[in-house]
Amino acid sequence: MGHHRKALRTSAVGVVSATLIAGSTLGLAPGAQAATGIRFVDIVGDGGTVLKANVITPADADGTRRYPLLVLPTSWGLPQVQYLAQAQKLANSGYVVLSYNVRGFWQSGGEIEVAGPPDVADASKVIDWALANTPADARKVGMAGVSYGAGISLLAAAHDKRVKAVAALSGWADLVGSIYSERTQHVQASALLDGASLVTGRQSAELRQIFDDFYASNLDKEPELVAWGKKRSAVTYVDQLNKNDTAVMMANAWGDTIFSPNQYADFYEKLTGPKRLELRPGDHATAEITGLFGLPNDVWTDTGRWFDHYLKGADNGVDREQPVRLKSRSTDVYEGYPDWKSVGETRKKIALAGTSTIHTNVDSGADGGVVFLSSILDQVARIPPIASIPLLPRRWAAVWQSEKYASAQRVRGTAELHTTLTPTKESGTLVAYLYDVGPLGLGKLVRNAPYTFHGRTPGKPFDVDLELFSTAYDVPAGHRLALVVDTVDPLYIEHNPSGAQLTFSSPANDPSYVSIPLREQ
Repeated sequence: MGHHRKALRTSAVGVVSATLIAGSTLGLAPGAQAATGIRFVDIVGDGGTVLKANVITPADADGTRRYPLLVLPTSWGLPQVQYLAQAQKLANSGYVVLSYNVRGFWQSGGEIEVAGPPDVADASKVIDWALANTPADARKVGMAGVSYGAGISLLAAAHDKRVKAVAALSGWADLVGSIYSERTQHVQASALLDGASLVTGRQSAELRQIFDDFYASNLDKEPELVAWGKKRSAVTYVDQLNKNDTAVMMANAWGDTIFSPNQYADFYEKLTGPKRLELRPGDHATAEITGLFGLPNDVWTDTGRWFDHYLKGADNGVDREQPVRLKSRSTDVYEGYPDWKSVGETRKKIALAGTSTIHTNVDSGADGGVVFLSSILDQVARIPPIASIPLLPRRWAAVWQSEKYASAQRVRGTAELHTTLTPTKESGTLVAYLYDVGPLGLGKLVRNAPYTFHGRTPGKPFDVDLELFSTAYDVPAGHRLALVVDTVDPLYIEHNPSGAQLTFSSPANDPSYVSIPLREQ
């Protein structure tokens, strides 16, 4: 396992290096050409740490009026010029826009805090600086960001009531639920973040230890890891956000392999102020990326409309639209819902009858794909990870299938697995996959999720309830749905002792099933 983790981190560094170099080469030119009024400034953040920043003011600023302020913290591993194209557009429409490199990355000082208290305090210091040094209106402050910038924006808004509106794009509200869902480490996602921070920033000793404990599956450290993550999760401070009545827009991708849509949807339901949730095909930050190059982009268009209404008071109708906006992976059509609970309100159960025993430690061939690459392929070409369901070896994979559907089934929301599991060891990991199976038995991945248990009594059955990652996918008429369960997936660290077996059963008094959320025709 140690050699595996080291190799994974090394490969992640290489991938990230190439990605950042390519992104810088492609992204800086259009931004630099457009942003003619840009000023590069130094801002003293929390504890005296110097943050590198840039600010753009509207062209008509003459010192006689104030403008709404938008603060944009950078994404994990990206430089302060990340938002130049969008910042120029926003400044042209009447905002003071300030982007800053978060501490620990690139030329900014300090060490990486992973949206810890110093990062939250930095955001307030940046707002202070903007109000003192630009024609920004203290009554009209907004924050936005992609990924890391999204997480910091939500946390800052909870702690600084001056922030009236937020657009959190491809971010997290629950860090623990994102990369440690159901006690399972999302190892590819974590290695990618680790690699990026090694290339572009300065890890603190605490962060290095967090990564090492995470990879090592050290259960003694689990309470500390969870507490560390909760401190950095907006869901922990949702009452403060609600008290501030912050207008919160969140956007994410169905296939986000770093921050799943489930944790955003759960958080959305807890918000009581003005709110909007948008979910589209793609992987982490891929739905927003064309906008960073200044190209037309739905996410950034809606971000502008959000701020126009909640900071400028524009009557653009964004507050009257259905607040939950979804785009199916199978179509280019947007759907509106009054709330998340209405998504997939109709449910059909597929019975998981009989008893199936599988051996662990071998990958059956059913996988969630590769971080970034698989969901991007699904976004661009509608080709998700594929497996031949009839050929999956039943020694290592349990398989159940529905009947053929006479009409198309529009899966919307979160599929839920309920089953009875009897292990032969006290720890274990399973991964559940929902497939769209065509006439030839070829299965296209609809969604998946991992589940890990510890401290169970060998031979004693217990209930497993698992939410698969949310999605919007149309199953064609004549196809079936299949649920596959195995124990190994390269996306996750598995906790199956050598030689372990897992038995799935369906007692008469507590039948096993997978519940499929559907949109009515």
